[in-house]
Amino acid sequence: MTESDKPEGRHPDTTTKAAWRARLLAERDAVSAEDAAAAAAALARGMVRAVADLAKVAPDGAGNPATVCCYVPFGTEPGSLAMVDALRDSGSEVLLPVVPDVPGPLDWARYEGQDTLRTGALPGLLEPAGERVGPEALGWASLVFVPALAIDYRGVRLGRGAGYYDRSLPHAAPSTRMIAVVRDAELVPELPAEPHDVRLSGALLPERGLVSLPA
Repeated sequence: MTESDKPEGRHPDTTTKAAWRARLLAERDAVSAEDAAAAAAALARGMVRAVADLAKVAPDGAGNPATVCCYVPFGTEPGSLAMVDALRDSGSEVLLPVVPDVPGPLDWARYEGQDTLRTGALPGLLEPAGERVGPEALGWASLVFVPALAIDYRGVRLGRGAGYYDRSLPHAAPSTRMIAVVRDAELVPELPAEPHDVRLSGALLPERGLVSLPA
């Protein structure tokens, strides 16, 4: 990515993760319902395109990746359940995360439709009710869509701080594309990074679509 490719945007005048989180969450709270719905529809289309593009460069040159890991957005997270349905309708097997009872890597289960979702361990978070296939299942995926508050041009992701994805992403295969799903303004020049951070290879944005990053 060149300097001219980088979007202009405001970012917090701080280097602390806590301050980043506070500002980003406040900005998400200010997004109108109309703008959030438009962004969600664009993200759903972007996910399907990302799956199709990855299939074009697969070794056999055809078909969708066998498995895509995604998530059900909650609260002010960009996106909607429609993006999960769009992935499944595209022919991919979709795995969704299941928050464990004790802190650790996420478990996973196959998405079989909206009527198979239930409220999980975290209030307001929907999870698949089917058989859990274990944290290692993330290693099956060719493509992983990751929730984030922001991501920078180096692939450094800022999450909410619970650490579930920090513990989970190391299970991905070396060839897996891991993509943060954020608003356009949440692709920022630089975030504070720590040695344990797993760098992501792209960002999916409502307006700009899929942006590759040098993870």
